Amino acid sequence: MSAHSSRDVRRASRFEVLHQIYALGSASRNQLAGASGLSAATVAAIVSELLNWGVLSEVSIEDSGGGRPRARLAVNPQRGFVVGVDVAETYIQIDVFDLALQVKASGQQTLDAEDNQPGAVLDRIEHGVAAMLTEAGVPQDSVVGVGVSMPGQVDRVGGVSVFAPNFSWQQVPFIKLLSDRLPLPLYLDNPLKASTMAELWFGVGRKVDDLAVLTIGTGVGAGFAVGGALVRGTGNAAGEWGHSAIVIDGRPCRCGNRGCLEAYIGARGIMQQLREHMPDSRLLRSDDQVATIGALAEGLAADDEAATAVLRRTARYLGVGIGGLINMLNPAVIVVGGWVTELLGPWLVPAATQWAAQHTFDRTFNATRIELSTVVGNPVSLGAGIFALEGFLVSLGVSTFRDSARHAAAIATTTLPAG
Repeated sequence: MSAHSSRDVRRASRFEVLHQIYALGSASRNQLAGASGLSAATVAAIVSELLNWGVLSEVSIEDSGGGRPRARLAVNPQRGFVVGVDVAETYIQIDVFDLALQVKASGQQTLDAEDNQPGAVLDRIEHGVAAMLTEAGVPQDSVVGVGVSMPGQVDRVGGVSVFAPNFSWQQVPFIKLLSDRLPLPLYLDNPLKASTMAELWFGVGRKVDDLAVLTIGTGVGAGFAVGGALVRGTGNAAGEWGHSAIVIDGRPCRCGNRGCLEAYIGARGIMQQLREHMPDSRLLRSDDQVATIGALAEGLAADDEAATAVLRRTARYLGVGIGGLINMLNPAVIVVGGWVTELLGPWLVPAATQWAAQHTFDRTFNATRIELSTVVGNPVSLGAGIFALEGFLVSLGVSTFRDSARHAAAIATTTLPAG
């Protein structure tokens, strides 16, 4: 084995040990060996390194049943802090996490078409991060990374927002602009990748290798993991499931095409279903997406006829879209999340599952679970924080074997001063 390959395997082993500790909360060396599949000697050596770096700490001693007492290990939360920023189409959420990825402060600001240009968004992030760090009592020099999720297509390596359709952004050098305001290690990605990372670390992805994570909000998209690794595609553009055509020559979509899935199951699409079914419905709240979807949820709870009819239509489109994903990817689990799902999910997902069964091979459908996301908090800001954490771990020599090239590229985009 070459020295380079040996280093990669070593880094992958470190990452696997850490990943198991995040999943378990705390563990002994023996438990880590069993969970990771690594030898006891390898785990002992890796734990020693991580203790020396201050990433782990011994939190308690437990009886081993007659042998030497065993130390339980956990991530040292005070080793540093990361920030996760979710720039959505109607809000910006900023969360401060300790190194154990526990939330120390959280805040959200509304965003609309009048203040979504680059300068305004950068202002809000700069001031919002400062406010959240103050609230958490965290000095800026204790922050080891800031992850930012931007909607649409992004060039993660170059730190560029390539195309954000709802913002009308094209080729915005986002990380370069933000680095002038925040002299910290910065990492850019999009919500599809971020929410999938959150599921891999803290959701159903901890127990399965192949999954799809669907996000339904103003926009619609999907993130994928195969063999436990995030699927990015050649240009980091994998996951534009919402812009696959489901109706030939159908409704106009904001991307410029017609008949996209997003135009039928995204928040605007659901509002359009309601207008078509009952133009004067009391459930419509002008152009307020959140208020209308909230009113629909209340209507469903009260067995309102219009709400039920809209749900049936939306569920049919969603079910057909899910069926296509099952046939194509054969995942173990499909997780459905996003703010629309938070409001309508208890009715929408079961109904869509019935439609998916009619558009999928029986054997494939029966091998797939379709579930609501159980990740606590905002999975996008959490995933963005995980990207920042990964960058920090890479700087310590910890990375995944499968994704070492991606991590090296991410480090190249950081604004961390040399030396």
